[in-house]
Amino acid sequence: MASTLKINTLTGVTTAGSIAVTGEGNSTTTNLQQGLCKAWCRFDDGSSSDSFNITSVTDHGTGDYQVFITNDMANATYIATLMFGEVAGSGVLRIGNRDIAAGSVGCVGTNGDMSSGQDVNRCGIDVSGDLA
Repeated sequence: MASTLKINTLTGVTTAGSIAVTGEGNSTTTNLQQGLCKAWCRFDDGSSSDSFNITSVTDHGTGDYQVFITNDMANATYIATLMFGEVAGSGVLRIGNRDIAAGSVGCVGTNGDMSSGQDVNRCGIDVSGDLA
């Protein structure tokens, strides 16, 4: 018989912000909070089309973007995963000249050999790590 659990808040017993989840195979556990994506965004030429925990995306010029996180990360040692979108021809999206900070991450769109900036469409970024 299936059942439904409806709750608004999960709190760990030993540590309020730490909940262990049993993994596949029932032999290991993982920390629920550590495994969650903390922020994500999809954007086109610097304009956000959908996001979670993202304040805005700033377009600083051709291929130069900065994504601002609403609730900052604890530090700048988190992981930012980029999704390359589409450019006319081939291109690359990479962590860029604005680098990673607790409250933002920069990304740069370039042409295929990375010799010049290139605006990109249908790009995305996932942020994983510890929130402040």
